[in-house]
Amino acid sequence: MTQAPAGTPDTAATTEDVLTLARDQVLERGIGLTREQTLDVLRLGDDRLEPLLELAHEVRMKWCGPEVEVEGIISLKTGGCPEDCHFCSQSGLFQSPVRAAWLDIPSLVEAAKQTAKTGATEFCIVAAVRGPDERLMAQVAAGVEAIRNEVDIQVACSLGMLTQDQVDRLAAMGVHRYNHNLETARSYFPNVVTTHSWEERWNTLRMVRAAGMEVCCGGILGMGESLEQRAEFAADLAALEPDEVPLNFLNPRPGTPFGDLEVLPAADALRAVAAFRLALPRTLLRFAGGREITLGDLGARQGILGGINAVIVGNYLTTLGRPAEQDLDLLGELEMPIKALNETF
Repeated sequence: MTQAPAGTPDTAATTEDVLTLARDQVLERGIGLTREQTLDVLRLGDDRLEPLLELAHEVRMKWCGPEVEVEGIISLKTGGCPEDCHFCSQSGLFQSPVRAAWLDIPSLVEAAKQTAKTGATEFCIVAAVRGPDERLMAQVAAGVEAIRNEVDIQVACSLGMLTQDQVDRLAAMGVHRYNHNLETARSYFPNVVTTHSWEERWNTLRMVRAAGMEVCCGGILGMGESLEQRAEFAADLAALEPDEVPLNFLNPRPGTPFGDLEVLPAADALRAVAAFRLALPRTLLRFAGGREITLGDLGARQGILGGINAVIVGNYLTTLGRPAEQDLDLLGELEMPIKALNETF
């Protein structure tokens, strides 16, 4: 799938009024951009990037406020996944260096403690699986209980596709938020995953919301999707109305089908951040994997001043992130307070 080159000149339609329209519709009235309007934003040239980021920041400040939610993640079960997500080095179907491993409960609790020390309010337990079996559900239950007994932090989970019974059990454990990414636009999904469908992921998210857990759903940009599909993905997410959208940027992993793809240009990544903010004005928009190689230190600043209001600190599941101290220092420098724990927790 081809993608429009970065920084292409504005078309007449986008040059004339897309930012003016967005200022009235999104900033003043809080109504997110449509799919077509989001595509107009994604087509803006590099000469319009600065005012676009400024507008996205204004939208974020007006509809979300200055607070930034900080989260840490850890893998309870790593590698050996039976699915063929083409971006993922944890798939057991690819010749990648990641091999299956389990984390014990004391290590999980210690990771939650270290995450809480950074000021994070959210700790996410992740497992590389199609969906949890009984062993994993028991391990998660023990881990959630141990963390809640020792650490003042909200616990989220990301365990793949769920049955209704598993959704109900996680809610009963007190899991605050469930992450299950749609990954990309519905029309592009078969180019990314063939061992399950986009609709199966959607059904899990529907059950999670009905059970009362917060929904965390995002994806990865730069997997070869077109700008039209990037706008489609933003519209898919807007229809889902998730509480949080983690935005990842492809970090090509050796041994995976996407291992040879080029890293998304920084300007394209920032344009996408702003476009997703304008499509989702009230949603928690989180910087996640790949931002280090895509944006670097300067891009991290531009993103937080361009619509982002949440970050994952520390390392990701199989790749290195920025040291937590760097992100926390940046937030302090920008005078953006870290979100406190929910009073009901």
